[in-house]
Amino acid sequence: MTIDTDIPAPARGTASPTKGRGDWLQRYSTLGVLVLMFLGFSLFVDRFLTPLNLSNIFQQIAILTIVGCGLTFGFAAKEIDLSVGYTVGLSGILVPLLLTLDWPLAAAIGAGLLAGIVVGLINGLLVTKVGIPSLIATLATGSILFGVNFLLTGGRAIYGGLPQSYLDLGQGNVFGIPTLAIFMLGSALVAWFVMDRTVFGRYIYAVGGNRKAAELSGLPITFYRMAALVIVSLFAVVAGALLAARLGSGQPNVGERYLLDGLATVFIGMTMFRPGTATVAGTFCGALFIGVINNGLNLVGLDTYVQNIVKGVIILVAVAIVSRTTKLSIL
Repeated sequence: MTIDTDIPAPARGTASPTKGRGDWLQRYSTLGVLVLMFLGFSLFVDRFLTPLNLSNIFQQIAILTIVGCGLTFGFAAKEIDLSVGYTVGLSGILVPLLLTLDWPLAAAIGAGLLAGIVVGLINGLLVTKVGIPSLIATLATGSILFGVNFLLTGGRAIYGGLPQSYLDLGQGNVFGIPTLAIFMLGSALVAWFVMDRTVFGRYIYAVGGNRKAAELSGLPITFYRMAALVIVSLFAVVAGALLAARLGSGQPNVGERYLLDGLATVFIGMTMFRPGTATVAGTFCGALFIGVINNGLNLVGLDTYVQNIVKGVIILVAVAIVSRTTKLSIL
C-alpha cells in the first residue's frame, strides 16, 4: 500500500508575516514613539518647529550624545561605568583651571584627555585585574572623583580668565552651524565607524556577547574590556571640556546629571535597530528622544518635577514595548 501525501514541505528561508511584523516592531517601535512626539510637539507647541529651537535641541543634546557614545563602548563590552558623570566634571574643572593658570589651550585639553585615560585605566585595572564588578568599581571611583573635583577648586566655580578661543568651542558657530553640533556629529561618526566598521569594534561586541567564547577564540578579553572603559572616560572628558566652554565656567558638580541621562540614552537606544544591543545609531536616537522630551515639555511650561515624571513615564512605555518581546541584556 502506498500512502500519497501531498503536504508541501515548508519553504526554507521564509519568515512568516507575523514574525516579520514582530521583528519590525522590535526594531522601530521606539523610533516611532520619537517621531510621534516630534509631530505632536510640532503641531501643538508654536515655537517647537522654529529653526532656532531645532538648533537649540541639537546643542542641548550634544554633550549627552558624546557621553552616550562613550558609554556605548562600555555597554557593548558589558561594562557599565557609573563614574562617567564625575569624569565629565573632572575635565570640566581641570581644563578651565589650567587655562586660568595661563596654560596653552592645546596643553590644557591634552591634560584633560590624559586625565580621562588615567581614570579609564584605573577603572579597567580594578575590573579586570582586581576582579571588582564594573558597577561597584566605577561607583567607588566616581565617589573619589566627586571629592577630587571639589578639592581642585575648594568647592568654588571657576569664572573669568578663559580665552575666547576656548569659549568658541562651546559657544561658537561655523558657517551658521553651532560648534557643539559639529563636535557631536563628529564624535558620533567616529564612534559609529569604530564600532561598526573596524575589527576592534567587532571584537568589543564579541567580548560583550560571549566572554567565554571570545576567550576560547584567542581574543585578549582583558585588553578589550580595559579599552572599552578607557574609551568611555575619553568621551566623557571631551564632553566635560566642551560643557565648560559652553557654560563659560568650570563647576565641580556640573557633570552629575550626565550619569543617569547617559545611561538612559544608551538603554533607550538598545530598544531600536538591533534590540538588546548597544549601537551608536541607537544612542544618538536615544539622546534625541530625551532632548525632544525635555525641550517640548519646557516650551509647554511644565514645572521641572512634572517634566521628570512625564519623561520617566514616556521612557518606561517606550522600553516596555520592546522588552516584552526582546531580552534587553545589560550585564
